Amino acid sequence: MIDTKPVMRAFLKKRELVRQHIDSFNDFVENRLQQIVDETKEIETDVGVTVRFGKIEVEKAEVIEADGARNRIKPFEARLRNLSYFSPIYLEMTPIKDDQEGETERVKIGMLPTMIKSKICNLYGLTREELIEAGEDPLDPGGYFIVNGSERALVTIEDLAPNKIMLERTEKYNRITEVAKVFSKRGGFRALVTVERDKEGMIGVSFPSVPGNIPFVILMRALGVETDQGIVNTISDDPEIIQTILENLEEFLEVKSSADAMEIIGKKVAAGQTRDYRLKRAEQVIDRYLLPHIGVEPEDRIRKAYYLGRMVLRVLELALGRREPDDKDHYANKRLRLAGDLMEDLFRVAFYNLTRDIKYQLERAVVRGKEPSVQTAVRADVLTERIRHALATGNWVGGRAGVSQLLDRTNYISVLSHLRRAVSPLSRSQPHFEARDLHPTQWGKICPSETPEGPNCGLVKNLALACEFSTGYDETLLLPKLYELGVKKIQKTG
Repeated sequence: MIDTKPVMRAFLKKRELVRQHIDSFNDFVENRLQQIVDETKEIETDVGVTVRFGKIEVEKAEVIEADGARNRIKPFEARLRNLSYFSPIYLEMTPIKDDQEGETERVKIGMLPTMIKSKICNLYGLTREELIEAGEDPLDPGGYFIVNGSERALVTIEDLAPNKIMLERTEKYNRITEVAKVFSKRGGFRALVTVERDKEGMIGVSFPSVPGNIPFVILMRALGVETDQGIVNTISDDPEIIQTILENLEEFLEVKSSADAMEIIGKKVAAGQTRDYRLKRAEQVIDRYLLPHIGVEPEDRIRKAYYLGRMVLRVLELALGRREPDDKDHYANKRLRLAGDLMEDLFRVAFYNLTRDIKYQLERAVVRGKEPSVQTAVRADVLTERIRHALATGNWVGGRAGVSQLLDRTNYISVLSHLRRAVSPLSRSQPHFEARDLHPTQWGKICPSETPEGPNCGLVKNLALACEFSTGYDETLLLPKLYELGVKKIQKTG
């Protein structure tokens, strides 16, 4: 029998047990905060003042004392004094009035919860001896927050993979239909796009902001693929599949151009409005809500058409028995949302609230005849309190509850166990038998025995001891590389 102890010891020395949360939070602070700011770019007011955003920076954790002094505290002091271990956030803001740029100011926009042992923590980089001197436990793994003196851990959320086509068979009115779904995710927005084949073989597409289904042919024409041959080319050259597509095309012979298709969609999304408004709204809905992960500009429509073609092809292959439905419980179809991802969702909503408040404060100042000032318009409490409340109660954006939990300090092992927990968002009261089962693909990733009894059984999981996390890659860096290697760009085919 092979002795695995030396291997395991070497692995744990190289990779700490809660490193995944710390790495995820560091990535949030270093990269994703700036991405959220860049999504907004600027605030436009109704009084001729615009505020442009620049670089965002997070400093080391500190507390402001009663006399106004800024004190860089250590976590043990925050615990003893019932303080929040938060870091100040500074954002560069440039006011623009009458096309004249003002001086760029570095404004404090709020406080960010500081994860223990992360790069913005005052314990970062300290040796064992320095940690003991600072009053900290040198074996403490970190990976949690301190809010009002209590230690709060963010529980990893298990989710279905976004931007991935999933096939399934559903039963409607005693008739089985084939469906392809994709959770298209861009920034904080998540849109469910569904391609469904009904019992007559007609294919419909549904996505947010559009009531009911839009026939696939109409949507393809609206996206700029106007010829019948062009639609066929985006899907397949297989005779059986082409036959089904031709049946769909025959159903909508009167819709010949992109303008005709836009008119039909416009009547669905803006019924009773003027023709110009209907067309404008139809274009807006297609650009924003149909497969937003591919892009939200008019030039991205042809890529969306090809992606829809791929979804239709998979639905038809499923109907012809050439494919099997996708297994939702297969771990390749899952993603684990760590502390950085959860904080990103929370900060995006809090930052949006702050920008609305800044806009209101600037407009109010101008109406009262005062000179608008960025420093006075920013109320840092707006952002701080939104984040503090979510972390203190566990009520997260999107209606999730119990995301933030009181850290289990029963013993050292219970701390590690709590920080390595993964929770499925499925309802506890409904009988999700397959989701609770141990799936073969969980081998080496999920501990097969550590799960609670009762209604949570199988829905609350724990990571295996040697589980390693892979992280996503920025596709804007990947695409140019693929084109360099010979991947062809999609061209409009008509």
